[in-house]
Amino acid sequence: MNLAVNIDHIATLREARGGLEPDPVHAAVLAELAGASGIVCHLREDRRHVNDRDVRTLREVVTTKLDLEMAATTEIISIALDIVPDTVTLVPEKRQELTTEGGIDVAENRSFYSDVIGMFHNKGIAVSLFIEPDQTQVEASLECEADIVELHTGMYANARTRAEADVQLVRLRAASELAADSGLTVTAGHGLDLRNLAPLTTIRHIEEVSIGHALVCRAVYVGIGEAVREYLDCMRQGC
Repeated sequence: MNLAVNIDHIATLREARGGLEPDPVHAAVLAELAGASGIVCHLREDRRHVNDRDVRTLREVVTTKLDLEMAATTEIISIALDIVPDTVTLVPEKRQELTTEGGIDVAENRSFYSDVIGMFHNKGIAVSLFIEPDQTQVEASLECEADIVELHTGMYANARTRAEADVQLVRLRAASELAADSGLTVTAGHGLDLRNLAPLTTIRHIEEVSIGHALVCRAVYVGIGEAVREYLDCMRQGC
């Protein structure tokens, strides 16, 4: 299992003072040097953290894989087609939300997402759909010719008891098996940290996890390179 590092909240710290530091691009380089397999950033419509310049500079600097999270809006699609990240991950987006609150509904919008995916494929950009671990959403993603599904782990991460977490792990395992057997690459993310990551590593079809907020919080204490190494150790050894 690989680790993709989301550097959005490095930019959140920068925007708190409106200055130049800390620099999310610098953080991305340090994360790669520490062993991250990719860098993730979310260019939101309101530019609350990562901005256009960040994304363009990341495209020039990142040597592993640049994954641009984005809502499928006309403006952001145009920017992504111009920058050409390695992957785009289509996510829902609400102006008032603190963080992404769930997966996109591919099943109810198959024609729309099929058209959007086609635009990115024409530019050689792989497309990931951020979905709930649900059979209907997996099948719709396949029908729309997505390359990757990122399974939303929020309900698992927010489970209050072991029994609740186990129920969510069953859902994640079933969805990942269905997706992988259908030819989709499977990744996962949202709310993951050093306390809940280990059980997810037992799901063999999940090839990569995307972790941002918790890793950046840890980096405040130990530095981003060490935080990345701690997460990689957790994934290898089961925390």
